[in-house]
Amino acid sequence: MKNNRSDHEMLSAKLHEECGVFGMYDLSGKDVASSVYYGLFALQHRGQESCGIAVSDTKGPKRKVTVHKDMGLVHEVFTEETLEQMKGDIGVGHVRYSTAGASTRENAQPLVLNYVKGTLGLVHNGNLINASELRHDLEYTGAIFQTTIDSEVIAYHIARERLNTDRVEDAVVRACRKLKGAYSLVVMSPRKLIGARDPFGFKPLCIGRRDDAYILTSETCALETIDAEFIRDVLPGEVVTITKDGAIHSDTSLCIPREKEARCIFEYIYFARPDSHIDGISVYASRIRAGQFLAMDSYVEADLVTGVPESGNAAALGYAMQSGIPYGNAFVKNSYVGRTFIKPKQSSRESAVRVKLNVLKEAVNGKRIIMIDDSIVRGTTSDRIVKMLRDAGATKVHVRVSSPPFLWPCYFGTDIPQREQLIAYNRSIDEICKIIGADSLGYLGIDRLEGLAEGQKICRGCFNGIYPIEPPDEDIRGEYEQ
Repeated sequence: MKNNRSDHEMLSAKLHEECGVFGMYDLSGKDVASSVYYGLFALQHRGQESCGIAVSDTKGPKRKVTVHKDMGLVHEVFTEETLEQMKGDIGVGHVRYSTAGASTRENAQPLVLNYVKGTLGLVHNGNLINASELRHDLEYTGAIFQTTIDSEVIAYHIARERLNTDRVEDAVVRACRKLKGAYSLVVMSPRKLIGARDPFGFKPLCIGRRDDAYILTSETCALETIDAEFIRDVLPGEVVTITKDGAIHSDTSLCIPREKEARCIFEYIYFARPDSHIDGISVYASRIRAGQFLAMDSYVEADLVTGVPESGNAAALGYAMQSGIPYGNAFVKNSYVGRTFIKPKQSSRESAVRVKLNVLKEAVNGKRIIMIDDSIVRGTTSDRIVKMLRDAGATKVHVRVSSPPFLWPCYFGTDIPQREQLIAYNRSIDEICKIIGADSLGYLGIDRLEGLAEGQKICRGCFNGIYPIEPPDEDIRGEYEQ
């Protein structure tokens, strides 16, 4: 698989989510572009490579869609002047981190299609495991693709199904029947806003409302940012349609038995913002529980519990609450190191990890430290952070991880690499502990994962190799990268 990650992202060795989606329909006719912008701003943690917004006027010409997208962060791509020119009462927005498909402007979303029935604007979070098969079928019937992402395959199939249906939402349902994998979609038609979530519920999607405007988005934090109220989550397998009369129409024909659902547990462990709720569960409370479980199952005597910012902080607090060991900050994070960070050259003495993260020597000197992180992927960052704590005077460094060891890749939109690149592959915990230079190492038990999701069914594929859908025979992630 070709790799299109930036040097900094590869060096950080952290997990990445594919993207965040946001859609809005203001029934009173007000422009939505600025609200979509702020919604995307709240979802920036879900993708930092590219972003975009597409808007349309439901009372205007059916084929007129204004779209602006580019590489970069939300505040880099959009200006006040750009947003003022985007007139329309219905719109969709997207932030992207690529797990399949090259990191180029052409692959930025939203995707906008003009076809016989009008226009479609689509944003997608997730990854399909049958994208190449669906793509080849389309190509052999004359389809010409402008991107290398599976989202365009979805858009084409919706457009084709629309030719044989009376309603666009029926076309979305029929297209979704062909899809295998993870998807949360928001689709903008000339007069409707549609949301669809795959039957397993891999990726989150929820519904909100502000006055006469309705919103579909990945996380509840985006609703709160624009002062909208949460209505409910879109069910796994549900397709919802918001029409001009303000009704929310539901189609549950794609739903499967609840015991077969398989939410991505990393929404709770790492991806989602801690102030979000997913399927009725507080992300922050879930991370606190993860830390408490670690303290119950992997206790060690120490003087201070600290988290690797930001995702390790809540779990560290949970560990401290359960163990009685004081919680404190041991790290200062440079908030201005973003996606444009230039990796220091080999000849340079600057460390990319030290530029991003520094240790508070006064907090750790002479102390036994428990360091909580959300995951260890390749291990290239963990050993450097452990060394930084030792250099600052820590007498012991015990590492605790609020997830089980990664042993298998993910095919559903989480950037977990090939097995050979995973530090836990073919290694014992003691061997990993030695590699990262810790005094002890403990992972969250796989049996604890459902406790984080309060009993809801989750996907454990990246931990045990048992996937809710049969994975592809070969790893096709990035097959179309250029």
